Amino acid sequence: MATVGTRHTPEDRSDALARARLRAALVPDLLIEARRIVSTVIAGWHGRRKRGIGETFWQFRPYVAGETLAKIDWRRSARDDHTYVRDMEWEAAHTVWLWADPSPSMLFKSRSATVSKESRALVLTLALAELLSRSGERIGYPGLLKPVAARNGAERLAMALASSHAMALPDRPQLDMVQRHSDVVLVSDFLDPPEETLAFLDSIAKRGTRMHLLEVADPAEEVFPYAGRTEFEDPETGVRLTAGRAENWGEAYKTIYHARREALRDYCRKLDWSYAVNRTDRLASEALVALHGRLTGQPSTVPARGAA
Repeated sequence: MATVGTRHTPEDRSDALARARLRAALVPDLLIEARRIVSTVIAGWHGRRKRGIGETFWQFRPYVAGETLAKIDWRRSARDDHTYVRDMEWEAAHTVWLWADPSPSMLFKSRSATVSKESRALVLTLALAELLSRSGERIGYPGLLKPVAARNGAERLAMALASSHAMALPDRPQLDMVQRHSDVVLVSDFLDPPEETLAFLDSIAKRGTRMHLLEVADPAEEVFPYAGRTEFEDPETGVRLTAGRAENWGEAYKTIYHARREALRDYCRKLDWSYAVNRTDRLASEALVALHGRLTGQPSTVPARGAA
């Protein structure tokens, strides 16, 4: 997420347009990858299905003392010595807003990573859109796609991300249209100073929405593998800094890096929001399974079965 208040020169805008075009060109392949990941984890899932008011049959289950007799399925119960209740599926669609950070820092990819942070963020966003769309949820993307319930929700989102409108998206999501009780999923590296990110989150907390923060991290950002004379460049500002012995900076860097993460994690914990981390040298499906569990309100225990 880019620093708030950064002034953009015409050269900056030209670079941003080039990045947006590159991102748009990658989207079709990323959609294919997202669907491949979903196909490996979806076996055994029932999306966000739960008991409730609806017309679609879900399951038979044993009758529990105290329940109304009207729920008993006498025909099914007559087959054996048990009393069964017919559960219907809750059919009220929920709104989930998805957002993947488009800022320059997301382009980073070290030698230890298999993909850039941007690619991983987009794949996770599209994969989550695929899962939720199959469950009948309304999927939206701030400033780009209004919430809609459609089986092809991931494809619709991919087309929107590849459109010309996506090239002018800001580095922070515009959440003015998000209504109370919606879920918002932010996928980013969250490398801004924590006080800036927390101030932004404070403005969202007042809306009564439930937030899910998914940090995408490159392994080099966590372990700081640099040594000797090393030049670092800030992808947001272009400022360069040269270290004569980079290894001497490692401990101080890691202290600050992880303190930022813990500050955000603690903030989310207090509000009963979720905060998770997915490294780009790990499976994308790990984050997808965990986030799905938070969105459904239940821990997801289905193994990823080797998904990428």
